[in-house]
Amino acid sequence: MNNLRKILPALLLFLLLGFQSHSQDSTAADDLVFTEIKPDSQVSDTTAVSAIQQPQKEKGSVKTTPVPKDDTTLMGIFAAGFIGGLAALLMPCIFPMLPLTVSFFTKGSEKGRAFQRASLYGLFIILIYVILGLIITVIFGADALNNLSTNGIFNFMFFLLLVVFAASFLGAFEITLPSSWVNKMDANSDRGGISGLFFMAGTLALVSFSCTGPIIGTLLVQAATTGALLGPAVGMFGFSLALAIPFALFALFPSAMNKLPKSGGWLNSVKVVLGLLELAFALKFLSNVDLAYHWEWFDRELFLSLWIVIFGLMGFYLLGKLRFSHDSPLAYLSVPRVFLATIVLAFTIYLIPGMWGAPLKSVSAFLPPQETQDFDLYTNALVGHTGNQHSDSKPHKYADKFHAPLKLNVYFDYAEGLAAAKQQNKPVLIDFTGHACVNCRKMEANVWPDKQVYQLLNEDYVIIQLYVDDKSELSPEDKVITPEGKTLSTIGKKWSDLQARKFASNSQPFYVILDPNTEEKLVAPQGADYDAANYRKFLAAGLAAYK
Repeated sequence: MNNLRKILPALLLFLLLGFQSHSQDSTAADDLVFTEIKPDSQVSDTTAVSAIQQPQKEKGSVKTTPVPKDDTTLMGIFAAGFIGGLAALLMPCIFPMLPLTVSFFTKGSEKGRAFQRASLYGLFIILIYVILGLIITVIFGADALNNLSTNGIFNFMFFLLLVVFAASFLGAFEITLPSSWVNKMDANSDRGGISGLFFMAGTLALVSFSCTGPIIGTLLVQAATTGALLGPAVGMFGFSLALAIPFALFALFPSAMNKLPKSGGWLNSVKVVLGLLELAFALKFLSNVDLAYHWEWFDRELFLSLWIVIFGLMGFYLLGKLRFSHDSPLAYLSVPRVFLATIVLAFTIYLIPGMWGAPLKSVSAFLPPQETQDFDLYTNALVGHTGNQHSDSKPHKYADKFHAPLKLNVYFDYAEGLAAAKQQNKPVLIDFTGHACVNCRKMEANVWPDKQVYQLLNEDYVIIQLYVDDKSELSPEDKVITPEGKTLSTIGKKWSDLQARKFASNSQPFYVILDPNTEEKLVAPQGADYDAANYRKFLAAGLAAYK
């Protein structure tokens, strides 16, 4: 147990990055066809329009440019894969095999020769997992990967899948591949030479699947739902690289093997902790489904109560107060284990004020929106300190489906919002957002409550929030028919079409400041920016350009 400090960094990083999402959430663009959506409420949305609106000229020197796909998406996937690979190294199916495999390479071989064979072995591990990632992309395709992020059925399937993975890690059962596969691969590994090394790597992948399967499955789910074409392959590259590096390094420095901790019950503790993390991660997918289909039963309090219980159980488990049937007796607590338990229990206590509406900014991206909170002391206090709310006497369109963040006066329909902005003589802030967009929630919880930002939003702008992943059916008069005759029948598809056609983007959050009279962009649109000062400058620049 005193060697648990060697796994502490990996566990903490996995805790932080296992829930890390891409820096910009994107939605499917395969159903999008460029169509004209008239802001005039008297014009029916069912009217087919033949002309594609050209990008409009902006005021000043700001140019209209499509927002590029953020490369940090793939970087985040790679980092998550690499951390997952480090966690997999500590699994009972892999860790004990490390010294045995390395000794096979070094026994009777020169140092350079042993390193060459181990490196080739590691290269084959990388090749096998990267091919697996590419197969996922080929089977589903880029468009399908985009759809996974907002598809309710897939999100619910991912929730169930991660619950199964969590149960496997907690010891309910083992996910194994057919023994005939393993036996065939192992028999071919006796050939020797390059082909023998390849089949040895394949044998490792098959034998260790009961431990690595849940990690790989979680990683592939995360990579697929980013919508990035190479997401699964990049994730598998990071995962396999973390697995392969130790084999090559220990073959080069075999004496370092003596410093490795011995196998024991601590390996199973790693599995249990990761199982509880997977269970917590699964709840995010269930929340996505609840929000997109307006079930309105899995609100912020329920989500937080489950997280509090899960992380509380993790803390008590690390302290030895809970044991599973396959756990070894814990004679004493090591110092690293106490430190890790302290961190987990402190995080659990940190979550508790969220039950009364505390913003919990460090994890706000993963929680259901603040407006789903039934008992919210925080928002009431924020509104009371920042002045009076500006609201209309009549309810806004779709107000029965969406809730304004921070009790701002938000419109959820493009035409209605433009009409209100003209009447109030204010610029428009369009917020292209989504139920499954973690960075949208982070902006609303971390940046919008800033006193000066909130004042600008509340007093100087008309806000239009357009949910691009909502599954609600449009009324017949609100449906949009494309020039090709295709009907956009849901709220999400209608606003996705508007964003892609008018602003050449399909990422969320995406903020656009418009002159309501001309519908011209006043400043260059931008995505998520968690620096409140920068966001204030963005809003102030739009206001100055309008005036």
